[in-house]
Amino acid sequence: MPDPFKSAIGLCNTIARNGYEAYIINARMQQRHLASGNGDNVEIALASDLAFDELIKIFPHALPAKSNDHAVAVVDQEGIRFRFYPADFVEGSHPEITVARVTRGLLDKGGPEAISLTCQYLPRPADQHEDFEDLRDGEIAFRGIPDETLRRNYLLGIRAMRFAANYQLPIEANSWISIIRNRRRILDYTPINEIMDEWRQVEAENLHYFVELLDASMVLHSLVPEVAALKKLTRKSEDNELTTEFELTLEIMRRYPEELPYDWYGTMACMFHAVGKLYTAELFEGEWMFHQYPRVGSKIARKILRSLGMDPQDTDLICHLVRYHDRFTYMLNDKGIRRFRALDEYPRLIEIARAMIKASGGNYAAFNHNMKLLDRADIPEEMLEPLLNGNEIMDFAGLKPGPMVGRLRDALLQAQIAGDVTNVPEAVAFVQQRAGSSE
Repeated sequence: MPDPFKSAIGLCNTIARNGYEAYIINARMQQRHLASGNGDNVEIALASDLAFDELIKIFPHALPAKSNDHAVAVVDQEGIRFRFYPADFVEGSHPEITVARVTRGLLDKGGPEAISLTCQYLPRPADQHEDFEDLRDGEIAFRGIPDETLRRNYLLGIRAMRFAANYQLPIEANSWISIIRNRRRILDYTPINEIMDEWRQVEAENLHYFVELLDASMVLHSLVPEVAALKKLTRKSEDNELTTEFELTLEIMRRYPEELPYDWYGTMACMFHAVGKLYTAELFEGEWMFHQYPRVGSKIARKILRSLGMDPQDTDLICHLVRYHDRFTYMLNDKGIRRFRALDEYPRLIEIARAMIKASGGNYAAFNHNMKLLDRADIPEEMLEPLLNGNEIMDFAGLKPGPMVGRLRDALLQAQIAGDVTNVPEAVAFVQQRAGSSE
């Protein structure tokens, strides 16, 4: 029988030549086991990032492992059984536990001695819920010792908050304190694209709770400090109660999906809507002024979204909503409504304005006025106002102020809508004729 470890190294080299990775799991422990003569069959445990479909292309005689085994496949060669396990490819795991040191089979064969040689990473198939206790217990809890579970994959800290937000369940106390304890490592060892993958899986109507958890765990302070800093900006509500811009932001995020459910991007824009206030705040006569904060906020939001790895088109959409989010909060005239209707995504801007009123307990007067004017936005502009104003009608018709001027103005507007009057000379002739016939 050839040396099993030399044969194992040969298999690893073959895998490496095909562009994959492989190594012998805890060679020292396996060597001690073979030297002791325990067991009749010679087995070598290997770890590789090869899936079974790719492994069988390199080793045609490979067989799938048993269902109760965590191995990917087994390869029998020259009287030696090589058992392949999945390598740790989780980017967010702790560096010291990335390399597998033991398998369940080695633990069973090694006895008490194996305990001192083990580490936290055992090769196993990937499963989003595998490191969590049963959710039917009514809380989100890490399985086993929370700190050790989190060390295997620091992304689990973000995932736990995602589960808590989507399932509306509390995070178990020991698991929660473990997340807070390891908040710095979560960001140090977890790629930003994986964090954003978890973030994107949070439902729009639960985003406010997810951001609240990020803030409570202190992760938000390093991930998006501009949003976390909004807690330092205070304002008075309509009830004259002191609140912070961060609390208002969370409430706007909660209110927005009530009218546009599933709109993840619109809700994210609500999160960034006030970041410009940090950079434009100016205290004047006891009142905070935030001149041009939507414009400044859109630029700050673009910088943040780029650092979070958002796609350019998604970044453009969110920044556009931040830039114009307050446009509908003013009482607009017909020209203002037309300019507003010309903006992209104006229905989303309307709902952001509605959410801001709901969150702050504000007045709907300007909002209702603008909604009425929206119904007139499709009418041509020349049909909304007569070609001659009241003073011009009095000059051309030789009239004094009185109800007759208003009747002529209404008649002129009706004539414009009907198409009988299309320019100023026709309007002058129209009012002169009507004024003469009424005498």
